[in-house]
Amino acid sequence: MTDYTKQLVEQRRELHQWPEEGWTEFWTTNYIVTKLRSWGYEVLLGTKIINPEQVFGRNEKLVQEGIKNALTRGVSQSFIDETEGYTGCVALLDTGKEGPTTAFRFDIDCVCVNETDNPEHKPNKEGFRSQHAGFMHACGHDSHISIGLTLAHWIAEHKDELKGKFKIVFQPAEEGVRGASAIAASGIVDDADYFLGSHISFMADTGEIVAAPYGLLCTSKYDVTFKGKPAHAGKEPNAGRNALAAACNAVVQMMGIPRHGGGMTRINVGTLRAGEGRNVIPSSAHMALEVRGETSSINDYMAENVRNIVEGIAKGFDVSYEISQMGAAVDFTNDKELSEMLIEVAKTVPGINKIRPDGNFGGSEDISVLGKRVQAHGGKAAFFICGADRAAGHHQGSFDIDEGAFKQAFDMYAGMAKKLNG
Repeated sequence: MTDYTKQLVEQRRELHQWPEEGWTEFWTTNYIVTKLRSWGYEVLLGTKIINPEQVFGRNEKLVQEGIKNALTRGVSQSFIDETEGYTGCVALLDTGKEGPTTAFRFDIDCVCVNETDNPEHKPNKEGFRSQHAGFMHACGHDSHISIGLTLAHWIAEHKDELKGKFKIVFQPAEEGVRGASAIAASGIVDDADYFLGSHISFMADTGEIVAAPYGLLCTSKYDVTFKGKPAHAGKEPNAGRNALAAACNAVVQMMGIPRHGGGMTRINVGTLRAGEGRNVIPSSAHMALEVRGETSSINDYMAENVRNIVEGIAKGFDVSYEISQMGAAVDFTNDKELSEMLIEVAKTVPGINKIRPDGNFGGSEDISVLGKRVQAHGGKAAFFICGADRAAGHHQGSFDIDEGAFKQAFDMYAGMAKKLNG
């Protein structure tokens, strides 16, 4: 009999040691696919699940580095070829009995932070810290993958007790909300009658479940580059075109965009890099920024203002510009039927002692893109929070998570599978 608790922890610890950022998760994808195929799943890869026209924020140089790292770690060239250069996969299982098609989604990428060297940090104490400098599973996606794999194992072992079909989506590039749009646009979840996904910890502690988090903000992520002309800053500054000055003015104007009376808005310029030297008129400037809105129309309002500012500043400073969308997520509301079912299942899960019907998520998650795609095609979708105690906040180098909560998250998914396809 499979010890699912042991499987949950062992997988998470192995995955924690080898984090990979979005669109470079080739070793991670191979790890997932190898297990899925051993349990009898058909697994789809590459352009079977990714629409290249909807890929956001994929850096070809980083992709090639990811492939090189995977090959170094023993992934075969034939598997790399099978991916067509795209990470992530979708596992398919047909029980052979008539019933609904249920899809689950688990994200697989890491965060670009260094894991702490503090000897009291559990991954350091117990020997499973990140072996990839500058990268860490600091958001719990290692546990998401492990929960998804353990669910897949459970479904395969209980196939005879279930009906219908299952699709398990292991999604790349959630950080920066870059990956879901390409999977949604492939049409792979269009036939799903039910769609479920979750986040571990975040806004809830061990023993808690949030059945219907609200406040999933729409967002658009942009990279903006201003191109000017260098010149000697002392002798002939008039011959230059100052890209840094353009970018700084753009930042100030963006922060002054009037907030929308119809709901929450956000804007952040996360990075600004510019210039070549102290005595050179800066000829280039690169900005990474994001806007968010409570609804799609409010987010579009913020995004349109950003584009107008970039265009106007470029004209005013006589520089050229490029603006590229690097990610997107939408607002999302659970289908009531699934939220109520999640509450029913939570009441049966050992260790869950607090069930919150709702709660303010207050951020963005690109599962919203997949959930809305399913709803648009007549299916029902829900996103929920599986509580887990944290050693520090998400995206911090000292982040760690209560491994005892993994079984509760797994039990929620298995319970929903039995409810929907039992």
